[in-house]
Amino acid sequence: MLKRLMQAPSIDWETKYEKKQALASHACLQEFYATPIPTADTPLEEIEFLAMDFETTGLDPKKDDIITIGVVPFTLNRIFINRAQHWTVRPRQQLAEDSVVIHGITHSDILDAPDLSDVFEHILKAMSGHITVVHYKRIEREFFDRALKTRIQEGIEFPVIDTMHLESKIQQKEAGGLWNKLKGKKSESVRLGKTRTRYGLPAYTPHHALTDAIATAELLQAQIAHHFDAKLPIRDFWQ
Repeated sequence: MLKRLMQAPSIDWETKYEKKQALASHACLQEFYATPIPTADTPLEEIEFLAMDFETTGLDPKKDDIITIGVVPFTLNRIFINRAQHWTVRPRQQLAEDSVVIHGITHSDILDAPDLSDVFEHILKAMSGHITVVHYKRIEREFFDRALKTRIQEGIEFPVIDTMHLESKIQQKEAGGLWNKLKGKKSESVRLGKTRTRYGLPAYTPHHALTDAIATAELLQAQIAHHFDAKLPIRDFWQ
């Protein structure tokens, strides 16, 4: 089992939350930052996480927008499907045809959907007190931050475990070393579907926010079970 990840020093999220709460103007953000999160030394096995996935109109948070959000709470032993939530929201620009092909969400699907302004409070409540788990943190972090800045003139920061980043580190360790180089061993794909296949997890239809959130939760469970001690502290994993 891997004992540690190769990563930068851990962020002091508890102190960061205290500072963010003092600076926040919006009541929902004040409440979000006031809700305690697990301390840095909390073992992974004691934490209830929240897997999150966004589907978006594109990959650029400066010009694209969120269209669906899926979240599901879980621990390393259980996924709480009965508490999963899914939202469809109306983006502030027209859907591009190429994005419709990817996620299958059409103009008619979002015609009567609310703006993110009407649901972000519910999303924050779901996230409060949890460590968020995503597959490729740039999407959920940057899109949510940008979306809130556009709507309430305040962004957001929150700790995440990124299963894509985690798998990249696992692959680097498994493909590293002189012997592996001589054998021509290379790191394998860290895309969600390909990574799940390596762990023997079932194939799901991709690009549905709730399904991908569940898939991400299952992936973290598998990554920890195969490569790490569940008693390791969250500080070794969050970013």
